[in-house]
Amino acid sequence: MQRDSDARGPAHMIEERHAPAGEVRTAQLNILSRFTLYSGVTQTICALVFAILERQSLSLQLLLGWLALIIAATYVSARWLNRTSMVRRTDQQPISKIRVAAVDSAVRAGLWIAMPVYAAISGAPINYTFTGGIVAVMIVSGISVAVIPTAVVLWVSILAAGLSFAAYYGVGATALPGIAILGAFAAAAMVGFLLLARSWQGQIDRAGVLAAKRADIRHLLQEYEDRGAGWLWQVDGQYCLTYVSPRMGELLGTATYQLLGKSLAAALGNQSGVGEILAKRERFTKVELELETGKSRRWMTLSGSPIIDDDGEFQGYRGVGLDITDSKSSHAKLQHLANLDVLTGLPNRSRVRTLLDTALSDAKDKGVPCAIMFLDLDGFKPVNDTFGHPKGDAVLKTVARRLSDVVGNRGTVGRIGGDEFAVVVDDAQSRVGVEALAEKLIGAVSEPYMIDNVQIRIGLSIGCAYGPIDGDTVDDLVRKADLALYHSKSLGRATFCNFDPQMQVEAEERVRLEHDMRQAIGTDQFNLLYQPLVSAQTQRVTGFEALLRWNHPTRGPISPAVFIPIAEEAGLIEELGSWVLHQACMDAATWPDDITVAVNVSPLQLVVPALPNTVSEALRKAHMSANRLELEVTESVFMSGAGNAIDVLKRLRSLGVGIALDDFGTGYSSLGYLNKAVFHKLKIDGSFVREAATREETVSIIQAIVMLANSFRLIITAEGVETAEDFNRMRDLGCHQIQGYLFGRPMPIERTREIVGSKWEHRLVG
Repeated sequence: MQRDSDARGPAHMIEERHAPAGEVRTAQLNILSRFTLYSGVTQTICALVFAILERQSLSLQLLLGWLALIIAATYVSARWLNRTSMVRRTDQQPISKIRVAAVDSAVRAGLWIAMPVYAAISGAPINYTFTGGIVAVMIVSGISVAVIPTAVVLWVSILAAGLSFAAYYGVGATALPGIAILGAFAAAAMVGFLLLARSWQGQIDRAGVLAAKRADIRHLLQEYEDRGAGWLWQVDGQYCLTYVSPRMGELLGTATYQLLGKSLAAALGNQSGVGEILAKRERFTKVELELETGKSRRWMTLSGSPIIDDDGEFQGYRGVGLDITDSKSSHAKLQHLANLDVLTGLPNRSRVRTLLDTALSDAKDKGVPCAIMFLDLDGFKPVNDTFGHPKGDAVLKTVARRLSDVVGNRGTVGRIGGDEFAVVVDDAQSRVGVEALAEKLIGAVSEPYMIDNVQIRIGLSIGCAYGPIDGDTVDDLVRKADLALYHSKSLGRATFCNFDPQMQVEAEERVRLEHDMRQAIGTDQFNLLYQPLVSAQTQRVTGFEALLRWNHPTRGPISPAVFIPIAEEAGLIEELGSWVLHQACMDAATWPDDITVAVNVSPLQLVVPALPNTVSEALRKAHMSANRLELEVTESVFMSGAGNAIDVLKRLRSLGVGIALDDFGTGYSSLGYLNKAVFHKLKIDGSFVREAATREETVSIIQAIVMLANSFRLIITAEGVETAEDFNRMRDLGCHQIQGYLFGRPMPIERTREIVGSKWEHRLVG
């Protein structure tokens, strides 16, 4: 029914006794379209038979041209009808379409009869007995347009009149008996066709009356159908559709009228399992289905309840459907993050490990060594410091492209973090070949980069280990390749080294550093700096992230990227982490009660059951409430010991401490753990923030992350914000907190006491 009719209310709809004219026209054109193949084949065959009969009397070129015109006319007619029958949600067709269909019938009938008429006028001999039989068949084929009375009248009249004229012109009065017989036949056929059209009209009207009786229900549910992605459906006792929302027709690319009467399973493309579910005659909820709709793939869920009458007899089902394609797409984008580095489009660390594991297994089975090459950019850090992260990111993307071009099908290039890349070589039987590949990689990366008219030069150092020669596990190979890379970088820029057992000696430097760290924990060599966290709405400082720094008495400042891994490997991370927790809580106790502090926690700390006790002790000594402390963990926590780590996180959460998932989406698949009610915050990595300024795909990914986080009621923090544009973009995308150099670099505790609660709006100008 038309929406205009629906708006007049259920009472009016029940009183209606005829289907609306627009709906009748829709049904007429749909029925007409079903006869296109029959009509076209019949006309073509009849024309071909006539051409064969007259091949000796008429020009072959003329007959072939006539046949071509008839075939073209039937093809154009069929295409138009097929397009016209695919209506939109209103299921209405204008009267002009019916007029076009009638004209189309007249044109095709006139085109067909034109050749017999021409033959008679030109004096060509015609076998009127055979020709009359052919025309009779053509008249009978008028059933294909019988649903439109005007069309069938024109069809029969033109054919009968045309042949009558040709016979009288060619034979004279002797043709009158045959003309009379032809006229009687045409009249009988026309009457039959008109009666058939009337019968079809009656069926359409009855269907309209039945639909009107359900209009009051549709009216009440109109808001649901218009405002959401869902639709309504109902089937009878034989599981055939008796009602379906137009939205379902749109999804399936089919007119609503054509769905009625079909089995639900057939309407859904004979989806496996639908018939079995319905046959149980039990209530079902959110059955997920995947549909091929011709142009795209979509996902939906079905829910239904059986209809039982007063006598307890099963009468069918009624239920709802929901298009979940968008949510599926968002989920797919997030899953894609598990294997893809968002900046470069290369496999990330997790995917590289998987590829190396596969290559190592194949190497053991086939006896052909594989190799893992670790690549580190020389002189890249000054690029970020001097030109800023946007240009640094542009360089990384260009590096990724150059590496992939050089490696080609010899292996797989991945980005394992920051300015570090890896290449997994499946066939490393020729070490000379691997070394030659490394030299090409070094040469490609060393070529200058032109970024915004600025020339940038960097180098590349490579370390390589061979499996299973240097190690028979992924971790062992990675460690050996890392040692080789460390040795390579110690030799200077643009160098390549294979792993050698003698490199273990060079690792003694790390041992000495470990020794110094043991002596330094708890002394003034270690200190904490703090980076502000700002509310996206109020632009006020709401908290700080504590960042650990080590100022070695002889070596000077040592990067956390250097000493944190050593602390983890040496088993010092628990002691160092405990000191950080206590110091951060003591510092935070000097801030107002509404200011929070965030402390990074190593994955290795989370497998220690005593961590919650350490946190409780730090809070107690600082006299600070638990809700002011946030613990930040990275996605690497899920790589090993995940079960124990989740248990520890839950215990920490029960204390009232906040748990934030840091650098979300940059390395590992953690989607399955978001529903365990552990995390209260997601932190979007800074690479996403920077990419959002230039890549629509990254904006879509951030939107997907925000939607996912909102569904779990998580706070969303955007890291790495350096410009006012980044701030506005992240705020508009739905982030709650902002962190980055826009609000200041990490600062000592004394400076934090000056800015707590301050508003940074003046920093965002321009």
